[in-house]
Amino acid sequence: MMTSRQCLQATLEHRQPDRVCVDLGATFISGAHASTVSKLRQALVDDPAYRVRIIHPLQLNGEIDEILLRELPTDVIGVFPSMTAFGFRNEDWRPWQLFDGTDVEVPGGFRPTADGNGDLLLHPGGDPSALPSARMPRGGHYFDPIVRQEPIDEEHLDPADNTEEYGPLGDADLADFARRARLAATETEYGVFGTIPGVWGYGDAMVVPAVGLRRPKGIRDPEEWYMSLVARKDYVHAVFRHQTELAIENIGRLAAALGHSVQAVRICGADFGGQHGPLISRRTYVELFSPYYRAINAAIHASTGWKTFKHCDGSIYELIPEFIADGFDILNPVQTSAAHMDARTLKQEFGKDLVFWGGGVETQSTLPFGTPDEVYREVRERIDIFNDGGGFVFAAIHNIQPNTPVPNLLAMIRALRDSRRTSEPDR
Repeated sequence: MMTSRQCLQATLEHRQPDRVCVDLGATFISGAHASTVSKLRQALVDDPAYRVRIIHPLQLNGEIDEILLRELPTDVIGVFPSMTAFGFRNEDWRPWQLFDGTDVEVPGGFRPTADGNGDLLLHPGGDPSALPSARMPRGGHYFDPIVRQEPIDEEHLDPADNTEEYGPLGDADLADFARRARLAATETEYGVFGTIPGVWGYGDAMVVPAVGLRRPKGIRDPEEWYMSLVARKDYVHAVFRHQTELAIENIGRLAAALGHSVQAVRICGADFGGQHGPLISRRTYVELFSPYYRAINAAIHASTGWKTFKHCDGSIYELIPEFIADGFDILNPVQTSAAHMDARTLKQEFGKDLVFWGGGVETQSTLPFGTPDEVYREVRERIDIFNDGGGFVFAAIHNIQPNTPVPNLLAMIRALRDSRRTSEPDR
C-alpha cells in the first residue's frame, strides 16, 4: 500500500491513488472549530482532561494533535506559521474556556477583554491597551475583524499604507518553519501541506482589516476595498505589485530552506464567489488579479516541486478556467452547494487540470443538519465522483462548524474508512 505521502503525491499528479487521499485539518480552511475537535477527540480517545489548542485565534480552529491524528483516516498534516494574524505567536499555552463551556488552550498572547455587553475583544499584538481589532459576540463562536477605516483622503491615498503589514520573512521565522516542515517530512509518513509565511492574500476580506496593526491606514474596510476594484484600479495594482515583489523574494528563501519537505502550499484565500454567482466579473479578475497570481505561481513552479492551492468560496464556475490559466494546481473548498458548482460537472470539465481539495461533504446542510445515514451516503458519493482517476483530496467544504453532531462526524469517518476497504488491492 502507498504511504500517506505517496498517496498525496499521486493525487497531486493526477494519478489514481490506492485509496482516496484525506485531509482532516491540514489547512486553516479544512479543519474544524475547537469545540468540534474537542467533542470528536473525546468520542475517539476518551481523554476528559485534554484541552484542544486553538491554532487560529480568528476562526478558533482546533489543533489535530498526534493522538487524534492516529485515530483518523487522514493522509495530510499541516505546517503553519508560528505567528498569528494578530501579531502574537502560538506559544506559551494557557487554559481558557469557550462560551459553550469547552475547555481549550490558547496562546499566551491571546488576552481578550470584555465590553459592556459581554462581547469579547481581541487586540493587536495581544496588548489589551491597544484598540481592539476583532470581536466575538457574547455566546458566539468566532471573532470577526473590526473595521477601523480612517477617513479616506482621495488626494493623498498612498498604496504603501495598504502594504504596511507585509515585509521580508525574518530569519528566525524562516528557520522555525523550515525545521518543522523537515520534521513532518522525515519523521512521519504523512503528506505535508504548508501554509507558508511571507505570502499574503490578495484582497482577502479577512486580511484587509489588518487585525495585527494598531492603526491600519489605507483602505481597510472590505466593502470599500471591493469598490476600489472598480474605482481605484491603479491603487490596487500598486498594492498588488508590492505584495508580489515581497512574496517572490520570500518564496525564493523558502524554496532554498524547505526543499521537498512540503508538497503543496497555500497562496491566497481571497473569495470571489457568493452563493448565487461571482462577486466580481471575469474581466475584473483577469485585469487585477491574474498578473500577480501568474507571477507567484511561476516563481514557485520554477524553483520547487510544490503544487499551489487557491482557496475561493462560492459560485466561481466561470472563473475556474482563469485559475487554471494562472497556474493554480489545486482548488478549495469546492462549494458544491453554490450555484453552477455541480460536483460531476466540475470533475468532468476541470478534473484533468485541477486537484479538487474539498467538496467531500456539505457543511452548510448535510453534515450539521442531516442524519448519519445521509452523511455517510454523501461522503461515499463524493468520493466516487471526485476520486475517479485521482486528483481529489477529501475534505469537508470549509471548516466543520461548532454544534455539528458527533454521530454525523463519526458517520463521515466510517464512510472514509469503508471507502478505503473497498479500494484496497487484493492480497
